[in-house]
Amino acid sequence: MPKSNAKFHCNHRGGREAGRRELVSRSLQSAQHCLEDQDFGTAYAHYLLVLNLAPELKTSVKETFQFTLFKWAEELDSLARIQDLFNCYEQALELYPNDEVICNSMGEHLFRMGFRDEAAGYFHKAVKLNPDFADAKENFYRVANWLVERWHFIMLNDTKRNLTYLKAIENAVHSGCKSVLDIGTGTGILSMFAKKAGASFVYACELSKTMYELACDVVAANNMEREIKLLHLKSLDIEIPKHIPERVSLVVTETVDAGLFGEGIVESLIHAWEHLLLQPKPKNQDVSTGDYGRVIPASATIFGMAVECKEIRRHHRVGTQEVAGVRLSNSVQFFSPTYASAGSEETVEPYTTEKLSRIPGGYIPLTEPCQVMTVDFNNLQELKSLAARKPWKLSLPVTEGGILDAIVVWFVLQLDDEHTLSTSPSEETCWEQAVYPVQGLLDYSVKTGDTVMMEVCCQDCYLKIQKISSLTSECGMDVSDRDDTLSLGNEAELCNALAGLQTTNKQDGNDQVCVFESTAIPLYHECFKAAIGKVLLSLNPSKDLQSMDVDGHGNGMNLQESQNKSSLDVAPDPLYILDVSEGFSILPVIAGKLGPVRAYSSIEKEQHQAALSVISEANHFSKETLEFWLSHLEDESVVLQRPKSDKLWSIIVLDVIETSGLIQQEVMEKAAISRCLLHSGGKIFPQYVLVYGMLVESESLLLESAVQGTEPTLGFNIAPFINQFKVPVRVYLDLSTLPCVPLSKPAELLRLDLMNPLLNSSSREVKVQICKSGQVTAIPFWYHIHLDEDHSLNTSDEFSHWKQAAVVLDEPIQVQVGDELVLDVQHHKSNISITVKR
Repeated sequence: MPKSNAKFHCNHRGGREAGRRELVSRSLQSAQHCLEDQDFGTAYAHYLLVLNLAPELKTSVKETFQFTLFKWAEELDSLARIQDLFNCYEQALELYPNDEVICNSMGEHLFRMGFRDEAAGYFHKAVKLNPDFADAKENFYRVANWLVERWHFIMLNDTKRNLTYLKAIENAVHSGCKSVLDIGTGTGILSMFAKKAGASFVYACELSKTMYELACDVVAANNMEREIKLLHLKSLDIEIPKHIPERVSLVVTETVDAGLFGEGIVESLIHAWEHLLLQPKPKNQDVSTGDYGRVIPASATIFGMAVECKEIRRHHRVGTQEVAGVRLSNSVQFFSPTYASAGSEETVEPYTTEKLSRIPGGYIPLTEPCQVMTVDFNNLQELKSLAARKPWKLSLPVTEGGILDAIVVWFVLQLDDEHTLSTSPSEETCWEQAVYPVQGLLDYSVKTGDTVMMEVCCQDCYLKIQKISSLTSECGMDVSDRDDTLSLGNEAELCNALAGLQTTNKQDGNDQVCVFESTAIPLYHECFKAAIGKVLLSLNPSKDLQSMDVDGHGNGMNLQESQNKSSLDVAPDPLYILDVSEGFSILPVIAGKLGPVRAYSSIEKEQHQAALSVISEANHFSKETLEFWLSHLEDESVVLQRPKSDKLWSIIVLDVIETSGLIQQEVMEKAAISRCLLHSGGKIFPQYVLVYGMLVESESLLLESAVQGTEPTLGFNIAPFINQFKVPVRVYLDLSTLPCVPLSKPAELLRLDLMNPLLNSSSREVKVQICKSGQVTAIPFWYHIHLDEDHSLNTSDEFSHWKQAAVVLDEPIQVQVGDELVLDVQHHKSNISITVKR
C-alpha cells in the first residue's frame, strides 16, 4: 500500500487511511476466527466490509470469500431464508460480477427452487466466462433441455412444415389480413413469415422468458425489431389497448401437441375471438377479408386406429405374477398413469407420445384409420362447446386379429383451403403421435369382425379416449372388466413395467391399485437375485442360506420352512441390506427370500409402501424382514448412514444409470459414502459399470440436435441463437430403431468402479478402428452394469427399459475404412464428454 506520509499532505486524511487499514486488518482477523468457529454468517459480513473498504484485496481473499458465501448460503437455504440467500449472492456478484463460480452457484440455488429460466441465465453466463468450467457446462446442458425443448430443433429443421406455414400466411396477408398476432411465437419464425408477406402490423407473445429473449435476438438479427412487437405474456393476459392498439385480422399459432389440444389452443383461441380478433367473416358473403378475423390453422381433423405393439404393451401392462421368486399379490392391481387419469380429478395428460415409425419392434394396425372428430378454429361457438360436450361413443371394426395394446391418434391441420400438415405415422413428419394404452381388460385379444369400443371427450384442455373395450363378433360380449388372473409374460416385461411403480389412493374393494411409470431402474432380474445370494452366502455360510434357492437351482425350501428349521438352532444375526434405488423396487423382498436379512426400502410415499407391504405379506414375510428406511431417519436428506450405531450394511443398492441413458448425478460421491458404511465383505450393487460406444453416421441426430443453417428456416437467421441451447449429448435414444450407419465396432470407453475407486480415471484415450467409410456425426453410448464378475445387465438389450444416449459432434468427420480415430473420453460427475482426434 502507498505510504501516507508520501501521498498525503493532510494529517487528517493520513489518519483516516490508517484507520481504514486498521479496520480492514481487524475485520480479516475476525472473519478468520468466525470461520474457525463455523459462524459463516458473521464471517460473510466481515468479508463484505473488507471488500468494500479495500477493493484491492479482491484477488487475495477471493477463494476464502467464495467458501464463506457458499457455506452461509447452505445455512440460509436450510433455514428457508430464501430472500436473504439471494441478497447475499447479489452482493457477491456486485463485488465479483464476472466470477463464473459464483454465477454457477447462484444458478444451482435458483434451479433447485424451480426458477429454471433465471438459473439458465446464470449457468449460461458462467459458461461464457469460462468455457472449460465443467460444473457450469453440465448444469447448463441439463437446464437447456427444460427451457428449450428438443422439438424446437426438429420443427425448425422441417422445411416442409415451415414452407407450408409460410404459404398459408402469405395467402392470408395477400387477401387483406394486414394485422397479425402470433400466439406462442417461440423463435418468432411465424411472425417473420407474416412480416415478409407484407403485414403492416405484427405482434407476437411468448410466455417462456428464455424463448421470449431468444425471439427478441432472432427478430433483431433479421432486422425486424422495429416491425414486430414482442410481448412477454400469455395470450390470455393481452389487453387492448394496453398491449396492442386494436383487434387484429389474423391470428397464427402452432400451440398444438401430439394430442392437438394439450398446449391450450382451444382456450387461447376462445379468448382471442372474444377479445383480440376482428369478427369472423360471414359465410357465403363476398366482402373484404381484411375487415374480418381469421385463424391459421383454420381447422383440424383427428384420426385414430387400434394397434398391436409389444413395446407399448410392456410399458403399460404387467404380464406375470412372479419375478425372481417373488409372488405379486392379486390384491395389487397395476396400471399406468394414463389409465388412472381417466377417473382422476387431477389434470393428468391422458396419453403418452411415440414416433411410431421408429418404435422398437414396430406395430400392427388392427383397424382402419377412423375419423375421431373435427374442430373449426374459426368458429367461436364450436370452440366453446368442446369442453361442455358430453362424451360420445366411437366404434372401430377390427380388420386384423391380434392383441389390443393401444389407440393411436394423429391429426391433419388445415391451415387454409389449400395447405395442410399431417402428423400421421405414415408421413415423414417431425411430429410424434398420441398413444392411449389399453388397460384393465379381461382379454386383450381381438379378431377380425370384432369391434373396439371407446368413449371420447375433450376435458381439461385434453382429448381423452377412455373406457376402451372390445365387442366380440360371436355373442356381442363387451370385454371391459379386469380379471385378477394376469396372463403370464416374461420377466423382462414385468421389470420394464414395474420400473417406476407408483400407487394411488384409488381402491377397488380391498385391492391396492398401483399406477406405474417406466422411469426408474428395474432391479428385478434373476441375476440380482443370484448376485445378492452370492454375497449373503459369503457373509453367512450357514445351512439356512445354503439351502435357499439363490441361483434358481436350490432345493426349493421356502422361507417359512427355513425359519421353522432355524428356530431349532441358534438364530444368526440378520444381515442388513439397503435399497436406495429410485422408483418402486421389490429388491428388498427378493433379498428377504434369501435368508435371515433385514431389508430396508427407501421408497417414500405411503401408498408405495402399502403396495410393497402387500407383496411382502403375500410372500409370507415377518414384519421384521422388510422396513422402510426413511421412517428411521431424522434427516431424510442424509439417506446413506449406518443401519444402527453398532451395525454396518452387507449390501447397498444404488441407482447408477438414469432411464435417459445418462449417469446418475453424484453417484460416485454416493459410492464413496457407501464404501464407508459396509462391513468386511459387504458390497455395493452394482460393483462397477463399463461404458461402451461406437461411431455412427446419423442425419437424424444432427437434425434433432441443432438447426442446420438458414436453408430449413427459409433464409431466416435463427440457427446461431437457438443453437446456443443445443446440448452435446442426446438422450432417450433407442439404438435399435435410430436411423444410423455404424462406422465402427463397439469399444469400451470408460470404467466406473463403485467398489474400487483406484481403478477409476476421469479421462481416457481410446483408439477406434473405422470399419465402414462415411461421416462420423455421433457417438452413441450405453452401459454394462456389473453386479459382480458373473452377473451383469446391458442397457442396450432389447428388453431393457433404459434408453441410450449419444454425443453429437459439432462438425462431421469424413473417414475411410481402416482409419483410426482417437476418442478423448472425459467423465465429470454425471457428464460424459467425448472429443475425436485423428
